Amino acid sequence: MTNEQQPGGDPTRPRRAADDPYAPPQDPFSRPPEATEAYTPDPDATNQIDPDATRVAGTPAEPPQPPPRLLGGRYELGEVIGRGGMAEVRRAYDTRLGRPVAVKELRTDLASDPTFQARFRREAQSAAGLNHPNIVAVYDTGEEHDDKTGLAIPYIVMELVEGHTLRDVLRDGRKILPERALELTQGVLDALSYSHKAGIIHRDIKPANVMLTPTGQVKVMDFGIARAVSDTSATMTQTAAVIGTAQYLSPEQARGETVDARSDIYSAGCLLYELLTGRPPFVGDSPVSVAYQHVRELPVPPSQLDPMISPEIGAIVLKSLAKDPAERYQTAREMRDDISRVLAGQDVTAMLPAPVPAATAGSPAEPEDEPLVDEEEPQKKRALPIVITVLALLLVGLLGALVWWFNRPPAPVQPAQVSVPRVAGMQEAAAVNSIRDAQLEPKVTQVAGADDRTVGTVTRQSPEGGGLATVGSPVIIEVNIGPKKIAIPTGLVGKDEDVVTQALNQAGFTNVRKVDASSEPSDAKPGQILEVSPGEGQQVTPESEITLTRATGQSQVPDWSGWNQASVERDGRAKGFTNIQFATRETNSDNAVGTVLSTDPRAGSKVDRNARITVYIGRAAPKPPPPPTTTSEPPTRTPTPTTSSTPTPEASPTPTSSATPQ
Repeated sequence: MTNEQQPGGDPTRPRRAADDPYAPPQDPFSRPPEATEAYTPDPDATNQIDPDATRVAGTPAEPPQPPPRLLGGRYELGEVIGRGGMAEVRRAYDTRLGRPVAVKELRTDLASDPTFQARFRREAQSAAGLNHPNIVAVYDTGEEHDDKTGLAIPYIVMELVEGHTLRDVLRDGRKILPERALELTQGVLDALSYSHKAGIIHRDIKPANVMLTPTGQVKVMDFGIARAVSDTSATMTQTAAVIGTAQYLSPEQARGETVDARSDIYSAGCLLYELLTGRPPFVGDSPVSVAYQHVRELPVPPSQLDPMISPEIGAIVLKSLAKDPAERYQTAREMRDDISRVLAGQDVTAMLPAPVPAATAGSPAEPEDEPLVDEEEPQKKRALPIVITVLALLLVGLLGALVWWFNRPPAPVQPAQVSVPRVAGMQEAAAVNSIRDAQLEPKVTQVAGADDRTVGTVTRQSPEGGGLATVGSPVIIEVNIGPKKIAIPTGLVGKDEDVVTQALNQAGFTNVRKVDASSEPSDAKPGQILEVSPGEGQQVTPESEITLTRATGQSQVPDWSGWNQASVERDGRAKGFTNIQFATRETNSDNAVGTVLSTDPRAGSKVDRNARITVYIGRAAPKPPPPPTTTSEPPTRTPTPTTSSTPTPEASPTPTSSATPQ
């Protein structure tokens, strides 16, 4: 629940789990049985809270309710669980995230003021940034259009906290043990310390704004809302929220002055006073009379109302209720530390109060009606000067004693001791938070270590964990930052290799390796450093290898195979070669025509940059003449002889021998 709570079980009474499933396992509040009457749960009572129901057990069932109103398109509004002077709180369900929440809607008459709406939104946004276990979380803010009034009604979506407010506990009339009252106030002060650091002043600390969960945890509500209300021009007679909290106003609030975090400390003192004594420090018939007492009168010391309250506890209460803010605790943490000292049985920093007669405490001094001498006895008149003198001396002595009492140096306070946490092996951020949570001051020292696996972790602490140390004392932790690294000097490129080697040795580097450049500019001199690896200025360990690339006056003939002539000329000039000649060679590969076939000297050879390099470009080899081609004709068909006779040649005449003359 939030803000206003329904009546029900009381976490201050010891109950079994079967009687009250929300009760803590032990009774953290009640005094011994002789101090209060025993409590026995009445199984027939009708005012017991049914933990599984939303209504009081034993009452008639309510008629069916209409469908729940949907706020902001996601929050289903349920029954009212609290009403205050400025807002109404409902149980709701977040349909988007599937969780129960509490929704507080601003009162319509306050929402009609544009100035208040603007301040409400600003303060609600500030409160939404508070994330602390002792503060009711704010999940969302927004506004919903009201069809009846035409106004935009701001609302705040908060954590739904089950339990009771301290107002419910106090109204029940049961006494709270002083130790438990101090513990509850510690939770409130933890919340205030966190909010004050975030720049948020609560301005309305009161029992109704402090929830107590079933586990006994304190939850402070309504951060930022009270500040928005106090920024308006409403007076105490106009604003019910202020009227209801007049018993917890600081003097500066009652006077209408600007307030700071110390105003919340005063209100926390009023809360502690009521938890200890069962009544506020000031009561009256009207808020104005109560506010007057806050400004003008001193409260009755708590120990006069309850002898169980020790002087140390009374000193804490009275210091927090000082009229002058400069005389109070200056921070919520200071007041919390004093409470911790009381709980630990140590002395407090607050000055113990002087004994105050019960008849005069908290009220104006009564005038004396009796005369100092009896006028009817003339013989006593002669003793009047003596009596006056004696009384004057006694008065002077009393005043001197009072001056000494209030100006005496405070008794030496024994520093509180806390356990030193063990942080060795933890990451630096986690170790620092652990030390601060123990109320100690972390001091970080960075040390170089050879183990890269533990970089960023705590390797040693002083004092050692597990011992005791004074609150606020330093705890020195050594954090491994890895192997020691130094920077490679700059300005090495372009210098002679001997000069560069000497500079590296002086910087702490001993592992220097030199390699010859495979190619170098034409203007590079032999021995000149062309490159440093790793680069200049980089952070490396002293044992790291530093590679120096030096010029030799020579360059390696590149492998230009497959390049064309224009590309070879450009690359050769870039690498410093000044005498590149080109020649051609026949090639039978069409793809190699016009590209580099080889070089002389061959690729990879080291030559002077002005040495001649012959680059052979492929040219097409002449093609041999094609072989003669024979055309084959189909054979002709031999004609078949005909019957016609072919004239036969005449037979040559047989030579005859010539007649030889006889």
